[in-house]
Order: sequence, then C-alpha cells, then structure tokens
Amino acid sequence: MDALTLARLQFAATTVYHFFFVPLTLGLSLLVAVMETLYVRTGDETYQRMTKFWGKLFLINFAMGVVTGIVQEFQFGMNWSEYSRFVGDIFGAPLAIEATLAFFLESTFLGVWVFGWDKLSKTMHATAIWLVAISSNLSAIWILIANSFMQQPAGMALEGGKALLQDGHLVMNDFWGLVFNSNLFYQYPHVLFSALTTASFFMLGISAYHLLRKNEVEAFQRSFQIAAVVGIVAALMVAFNGHAQAQHMVQTQPMKMAAAEALWEGEDPASFSVLTIGDLSGSREVWSLRLPGLLSLLSYNQLNGRVAGMNDLQAQYEAQYGAGSYIPPAFITYWTFRAMVGSGMAMIALAAFALFFMVRGGNYTRWPVALKWMPLAIVFPYLANSAGWMLTEVGRFPWVVFGLLKLDDAVSVVVSAGALWVTLIGYVLVYGLLMAATAYLMVKHAKRGLVTSD
Repeated sequence: MDALTLARLQFAATTVYHFFFVPLTLGLSLLVAVMETLYVRTGDETYQRMTKFWGKLFLINFAMGVVTGIVQEFQFGMNWSEYSRFVGDIFGAPLAIEATLAFFLESTFLGVWVFGWDKLSKTMHATAIWLVAISSNLSAIWILIANSFMQQPAGMALEGGKALLQDGHLVMNDFWGLVFNSNLFYQYPHVLFSALTTASFFMLGISAYHLLRKNEVEAFQRSFQIAAVVGIVAALMVAFNGHAQAQHMVQTQPMKMAAAEALWEGEDPASFSVLTIGDLSGSREVWSLRLPGLLSLLSYNQLNGRVAGMNDLQAQYEAQYGAGSYIPPAFITYWTFRAMVGSGMAMIALAAFALFFMVRGGNYTRWPVALKWMPLAIVFPYLANSAGWMLTEVGRFPWVVFGLLKLDDAVSVVVSAGALWVTLIGYVLVYGLLMAATAYLMVKHAKRGLVTSD
C-alpha cells in the first residue's frame, strides 16, 4: 500500500476507536447530572447511589475517550502535515478553543466531582457534574465546527468566488462565519441526540440485566424509566434530524447522497434502494429492490424532483475541478448508510417497547425473554454511530476539505509507508488492548451493580 492509503487507514482506525467512546460520554454525562439533580431535589438516597453507579461507568468510558482523542491531534501534524499547513489558520482555531476552554473546563470539574463527595454541599456537587456535562457537549460543538468546515467550507477569504491563498494556505477572515456554519446546525443535533440514544440504550441494557436478576429493583427500575423516556425521544429526534441533514447533503454534497443510494444515473422521480445485492460499481446489472419516488420525497419532501446520479456528478465535477475520480467507494457508503438507518429503526422500535414496558408498570416477571435480550441492544447505537461517521467521511472522497483540498494534496510528503505500517499496527494493537481492558472494567462494574458505589 502507498503512504496515502496507509495514512487514511490509520486515521480511520483511530477515529473509529475514539468515536466509539465519545457518544456515551456526551449522553451519559447529561443523564448522570439529571440523576444527581433528582437526588438534590428529593433527598432520596436511591438517586445518589444511582448517580455514583452510572457515574463510575461514565468515568471509565471518559478515560478511554481522552486517550484515543489525543493521538488524532498528532496525526494532523504528522501524517497530514500538508493539510495542516493549508487549512491551519482556519481549522486550528476551533481545535485550540476546544482544548483550552471546553476540555480543560470539563477535566477540571470532573476532578471536583470525583473528589468532592462529602466535601462540597449537595448543590455545589451537582453543579460540578452539570458543568462537566455542559463542557463535554461544548467540546463536541467546537470539534464539529472544525468538521463542518471540512464538509462545507466557511469563514475564509474569497476573491472572485475562489478561496484566497496567502503563502499557499487559506486565510480566515470571518470567524463567526466559521462558527455559525450552516452545516453545524444539522450535524450537531444529530450527534447530540445520537449520544443521548447511546446513553439510554446503555442504561436500558444494564438495567434490564439487573431487573431480570431482581438486583436493586427500585434503583434499576428508575434507571430503566429514565432511559426509556429519553431513549424514545432521542431516537425519534435522530430520525427527524437525519432527514433534514440528508436534505442539506443533497444541496451541498450531492455525490455523497448518490453514493449512499448506489444511484449511478440521475432520476426524476428518484427511487430509494431498500436493498441492492451484487456489484455496486455500476458496471453490470444487479438485483435491486427500490421504492419509486421515495428518494425524491426524502430529498425534497415531494414525490418528484431530480436527484443527480454519480455519473452525472462526475462529469460536472470534472468540468468544475479538473480531471480525476470524484466518486466515493460505493460499497462502503451504500452499506454504512443502511447499517446506520437499520440500527436507528431497530432502536426506535426497542425504545417504544421499553416505554410500553414502563407504562405497564415494569413488571419484569411478565417479560423475562425481552429483558434477557435487552442488553444485546446496546450494540445498536454503537453500530449506528460508527457507520454514520464512516458514511460522513468516506462519502466526501476525494476531498479532505470539500471543493478545496484533495486527499492526494493533504498527506505528508515526508512520512514513509514503512513508518505508517509500523504506527498503524502499533495503534491497532495498543488501542485493541485498551478497548479490551475498558470493556472488561465496564462489564465488571456493570454486573456488580450499585454495590460498586458504596
């Protein structure tokens, strides 16, 4: 493999590892803050024990998220140094703010929360975890501001409709244009509600495990109830926001939508592919189940309307940007989209069942089979999160910054393929061991139940 392919694989590996932990950190921090607030308001010791139990699982997850995130920062300067040189004046600003403001705030108050039990008043201690939750989600906003720039460049100086360069790099002339990039208003709600869905299913699965065994029934019934309510609302909001985000994508990155649908030739009205089996390269006929007009409906809220195909867009981009391939890997984009949507639909159904279970009084003796299988549902949000990010990033191929910088021009010119092989293998092995250790600790403390908080 050449250096570019290895650099891409290395960044993909570290990103998937990192984002495996981020959504649970964002969502669970908010739910733990809610539980401690209920403790402060009611004085009920059960809520305190719930806070400590779920808080300990949050801490284990948080530590791994920090470890995996740090390496990503270094990769920008090593494997992707040409990218950093070209966009550093713009891309570096939100990353610097995230580190110096949001992350430091989050880390500081997490320490106050961990060591502040019995040292701070109840109200002040609860305030600390709320500051952790707020700063965690503020941190996500700044990261997504940076990513939104890659998806839909904004905040840079323009001249004659083209980006203005200074000594070979982009110049930022509108900080607030960067911050209020319209892509962020679609991307951040999707991440936030996905995080709450992840945390809810994490709580549902573990609570069901203990309810089936009649461990700390009152505490885990309350945890189940909180997760069921948040889970159904968050899962539905992910679906609604995902629809809006797809419509925005049709306008800003139509090639990504075409690749997600394996749509090679434009259609009006455009059909939606439920399932395509066989070759997705467009070179020969395959079996495909498509629903007429549904893709137009999803794209424009009406049953007609042209959706451009990959061949149409390839010709358009060649005329606009020059010779080269602008078609993403159709296999990855097509199946990650279906993995994301399929997992989302499964979560909506399971969250609705959990809510029904709660409304009917949560009598676990009547639904032992459902409770037995509920812990396995924890996998759905992780599958959806990972697939969604792969679709988002791979579907932008061949661009690192859409319309401005291609992958070939972004990779470092001095890092060798040999060095990338060594570090790629090293990252995968080390992170694999760390993930195994994290999973072991999570399972161990989750199975022990509330006794871990005493």
